[in-house]
Amino acid sequence: MVNHNLIAPFPSTSNAPKAVLFTRMELTLILNVYGRMVAAGNWRDYGIHSGRDRAVFSIFRRASEMPLYRIIKSPAHAKRQGAWLILGMDGQILKRGQALGLVLKLFERQLLKLAN
Repeated sequence: MVNHNLIAPFPSTSNAPKAVLFTRMELTLILNVYGRMVAAGNWRDYGIHSGRDRAVFSIFRRASEMPLYRIIKSPAHAKRQGAWLILGMDGQILKRGQALGLVLKLFERQLLKLAN
């Protein structure tokens, strides 16, 4: 006979910390720019990281290097500085804003330079 008082219930998932993730639309926008830069020969690899406070899309020239750029989604900063941020290789903030599409325009200028 099993004593049910000794069996611990499964932990509740409602209190578990939630991870910040990219939505499908956000990933589509990022991967469109990424694909164009790969076709231009500038980027070769990427990595995605999700944490409790932010999600990061890292862009690499080569897999063994530090990321060239990091596109960061940080919802906690949405009201103050904007939820979106692009960091350069040295950690410098290159672009910050409320809308992902506007922040990704930083790379559009690079694509135009490559085309010429």
